[in-house]
Amino acid sequence: MSELLSYRLDGGVATLAMDDGKVNAMSIPMLETLHAAFDRAEKDGAVVRLVGREGIFSAGFDLKVFPQGREPTVKMLRLGATLAERILSFPYPVVTACTGHAYPAGAFLMLSADRRIGSEGPFRIGLNEVAIGLTLPAFAVELARFRLTPAAFQRTVTGDMVGPEEAVTAGFLDELVPVDAVLERSREVAEGLCQVDFEAHRGTKQKVRAACLEALRAAIESELQT
Repeated sequence: MSELLSYRLDGGVATLAMDDGKVNAMSIPMLETLHAAFDRAEKDGAVVRLVGREGIFSAGFDLKVFPQGREPTVKMLRLGATLAERILSFPYPVVTACTGHAYPAGAFLMLSADRRIGSEGPFRIGLNEVAIGLTLPAFAVELARFRLTPAAFQRTVTGDMVGPEEAVTAGFLDELVPVDAVLERSREVAEGLCQVDFEAHRGTKQKVRAACLEALRAAIESELQT
């Protein structure tokens, strides 16, 4: 699809593989490409399988954008927030394969997905904004509040990062497999989800996530205006 992301449709599963050759930073081009890929997957009526590159799912927002000023910063944050909102409400199941580290913007996407498969190993996952001197965006607070356990939420929003096993307990991931099995396991899960009734899935997802989606959309509109 682009030099940042490939798109492959196979048996009702659309695999979106992020690979910028580095750390899969959520830059403006990467986020725009992801939005376009979800457009395509929705048109294809496909279960989405979102995967990272070896050793890393995503290192989060592109930190080089922040010194460029408010307009590009808000554009990047808004693209990330609306992508999370889109995944949270996507009409077909979304599976993420966490192939390694997942820093804030990568973690946001996992918090929005339906099933999250993680890799065992010396990886770190979480929201480290406070630890690097940034204030956590309001939309991220709503995502974390919705998906994490209360204790993990309080730790996470102050910048703590966790390993894969604790990420399962906290609510970032649903299951762990050996690092060399994460892609295969995520495919098995995605293929299984092809069997669900998509209309029932869509309707139930909207009911279960209605309050979070309302809060998320309000946060985007109140905080991320250029």
